[in-house]
Amino acid sequence: MATFFIFVENSIFMCRNRFLLFLVSTFLIVALSSFTSASVVKVHPYHVGSVEFNYNSTSKTFEITGKFFLDDLENALKKKYGRTIHFNDEKYKTQINELLKKYCDEYLKLKADNSFLKINYIGFEEDSEAVNIYLESETTNPPKKVETAVSFLYNYFDDQMNIIHIIVNGKRQSEKLNYPNRYLYKVF
Repeated sequence: MATFFIFVENSIFMCRNRFLLFLVSTFLIVALSSFTSASVVKVHPYHVGSVEFNYNSTSKTFEITGKFFLDDLENALKKKYGRTIHFNDEKYKTQINELLKKYCDEYLKLKADNSFLKINYIGFEEDSEAVNIYLESETTNPPKKVETAVSFLYNYFDDQMNIIHIIVNGKRQSEKLNYPNRYLYKVF
């Protein structure tokens, strides 16, 4: 009979130890996961940007605005030009403008009524976790057909999606371009 009580006492002791081990393990897992997730850079699961071509009938130009995730654009520029830049650091502003101008020249084309339009880089602006890029086309008459080639961030992501908006005389037409598709035309 004494053996039975010793067995029960040992079983209770072992169960209590297992329970304590479980509690300590759970606490450590929760504590470590919250600590590491706070120190890890947030990664967004989608690679998406947008470019809007808005025809201004007063200036007779297309006002172009691109919007992309800041970290994606930094990484794409680094991969393309081999230079590290940081948007949230003022000392890189001149270098960023230089790189974005070259990048836009290569990855954005615009035609109005079958004629290529020269596009001028205006500048960029940081907007929280995004970057807005501003461009303007040379002058043109209100077009009946607009063609564009947009491949921003295709050099970095093979799942990049760019949403394109073309607005002429108040009429808006939109479409998404998924990598590797870069060409779009709309008739107005």
